[in-house]
Amino acid sequence: MGDSSDSVSIDIDMIPLGGKECVVNTSKGSVSVLVCGDQGKPALITYPDVALNYMSCFQGLLFCSDAASLLLHNFCIYHIDAPGHELGADVISSDVRLLSVDDLADQVVEVLDFFGLKEVMCLGVTAGAYILTLFAMKYKERVLGLVLVSPICKVPSWTEWLYNKVLLNLLYFYGMCDVVKECLLQRYFSEELRSGRHGAESDIIQACRRLLDERQSLNVMRFLQAINERHDLTEGLKNLQCKTLIFVGDSSPFHAESVYMNAKMNRRSCALVEVQACGSLVTEEHPYTMITPIEFFLRGFGYYRQPHFTSSSSNDSNPTSPSNQSCIAPELLSPESLGIKLKPIKTRVAIKI
Repeated sequence: MGDSSDSVSIDIDMIPLGGKECVVNTSKGSVSVLVCGDQGKPALITYPDVALNYMSCFQGLLFCSDAASLLLHNFCIYHIDAPGHELGADVISSDVRLLSVDDLADQVVEVLDFFGLKEVMCLGVTAGAYILTLFAMKYKERVLGLVLVSPICKVPSWTEWLYNKVLLNLLYFYGMCDVVKECLLQRYFSEELRSGRHGAESDIIQACRRLLDERQSLNVMRFLQAINERHDLTEGLKNLQCKTLIFVGDSSPFHAESVYMNAKMNRRSCALVEVQACGSLVTEEHPYTMITPIEFFLRGFGYYRQPHFTSSSSNDSNPTSPSNQSCIAPELLSPESLGIKLKPIKTRVAIKI
């Protein structure tokens, strides 16, 4: 780990998803970044939720052919993992000081500086959405737009604070035990998905369990503790000028806070999409519901889907695709919503179970 931002080292290995995994040393410690795509393109950075990494948080969305034609066609994606959350991570030494949410936001800007990125688009989920929102407030000139999934913006309620304290104790004494995994799965996914059909656990839940087994519990503790000590962003939201698109599942434990966040932001630059029968991790549970809103959101910045994929077969075969159901509100698709004045709408996306 580097002692200052002037001393930056990088190790690169090719990984299965086809990107380059970089370990960047910053003044806040080392951070793993997966770089996917042509680095000459505009940058999209991602930040996952607690105990997740790029693979467990964003592969559901990015493996959709429609999303690939939209996001990978227009951007080079930089997946930033929380410290110690990357695949094969070692336990962070107890001698390394705990990072605050402000430290994590400052770490993001050091990563941008290392890669020479001036302005970026941001995609974050829950805790990651909080870090990127805080980053956008502290470094307004570095952020073009925010896509936030089940974001949080207030200090933890007493209920959440106590719940997280219990999780922290369980992680410390028992590691990533079954009880902790169940609590985290409740954080991520709806009850419908967790209960499964005919009593069988879904592939998504099984995959997430396996990925959680790979996490270093003490590293997860560090991120969770930082988020449990977060401060209120409400006042800063009013002055956040970048365009923002918020997704939240109506079964997410953070649904009310996401709706609150949307209400406190600039009504001319923020839109809310609520996804029915979905938990917090919309990127994995119902990724197809995100594609059409993101597509029209990005058109306001001059980004369009790759022409070859405009009529993707995935829309014809996937029942959750918004294009099939015509379930995106007309307001989101109107020309007025795509330019400078993105309408502050509340859209419900219906999912067939």
